[in-house]
Amino acid sequence: MRVVPVVLAAALLLTGACDGPARKTSAPSPPAGATAQRVVGYFTDWGVYGRNFQVRNVEASGAAARLTHLNYAFGKVADGGCATGDKWADHEKPVAAADSVDGVADTPGRGLRGNFGQLRKLKARHPGLKVLWSFGGWTGSKGFTAAAGDPRAFARSCRALLTDPRWADVFDGIDLDWEYPNACGLVCDSSGREALPALVTALRAELGPARLITVAVSGDLAKLTATDYAAVARDADWLNAMTYDFFGTGTGTGPTAPHSPLTAYPGIPRATATTDAAISKLVELGVPARQVLLGVGFYGRGWAGVGTAAPGGRGTGPAPGSYEPGLEDYAVLRETCPPTGTVGGTAYALCRGQWWGYDTPETVRAKMAYARSRGLGGAFAWELSGDTDDAQLIGAMAAVLRSP
Repeated sequence: MRVVPVVLAAALLLTGACDGPARKTSAPSPPAGATAQRVVGYFTDWGVYGRNFQVRNVEASGAAARLTHLNYAFGKVADGGCATGDKWADHEKPVAAADSVDGVADTPGRGLRGNFGQLRKLKARHPGLKVLWSFGGWTGSKGFTAAAGDPRAFARSCRALLTDPRWADVFDGIDLDWEYPNACGLVCDSSGREALPALVTALRAELGPARLITVAVSGDLAKLTATDYAAVARDADWLNAMTYDFFGTGTGTGPTAPHSPLTAYPGIPRATATTDAAISKLVELGVPARQVLLGVGFYGRGWAGVGTAAPGGRGTGPAPGSYEPGLEDYAVLRETCPPTGTVGGTAYALCRGQWWGYDTPETVRAKMAYARSRGLGGAFAWELSGDTDDAQLIGAMAAVLRSP
């Protein structure tokens, strides 16, 4: 595995505490002359329900002032085209004054309501913030196979939806999150290596040069070779590398492993399941580094019944989570199970028999220094509701990526 020397030094700072408490270390300084990069955050439409995470929270936390781009997830891909994912949350639900970006309530049945109306207000407060509408996702990618059968029809439908007069001023582009082209995610696709490039080329022809087009891509090396991502990059503005969820509680009892290591470490279940390996593979495949964004998960994955602090132990199954077993937001974990060590450039914690792996502001800063040292285009977060009320993780990203 190829590791740039300055990156390896950063990773080693965060790897040495494998058997003891987490040490406070400083992320290395970005290279001299490096330019400011993109800080992208995903906002999910379903977050306004059980999580009660509103667009207003992006403003109130300070995240909006630090983001360069916000991806709104997810629109649907249905009948070969782009469609709204949840029209009630998207643009129909009247937002109360307490949940509104500007403190003014929506009028039921009048004007642009819901998240789209709030995004319009957010952009008014932050004119430099760009908003993209993301389509697909883990549970919503099945429709891409049909879309790949007629890329031009798909592109026409996406342009029509994006430029709907009701919200034409809200969105600056489209993000495609196909999981996964010519490979298997929740469902399998066999459209071929050129299916995704064809969709992106058709979108570029429809949207023109001014609109942004971005693509979410897997961190799995085999999936990265199933599609011609160099061809995708020719018409896309950048690629969001999903460099998280390399390991999780789907393995049942373990071994325990942090879900988003930056680099390999002794005992890692798969040596190529790292952020560095995924980034290096994309560049090797011909994607310019400046068009790659590094992904950070704002959550942890964990096991219960674990008695070994270091990674590699065994448990009895997934640890309890607020919304699903084995998964918990960073904002919760920092209080309930603070880090006890670091390994492979990310943090882990053992508390009351629960073992969790997750990123912290400290490890995020080191990952951002890595991104700058590799000449990447920036980084993105999945997703904003997992951050603290004062946006500590987004703040850590912006502190490194947006500094001179």
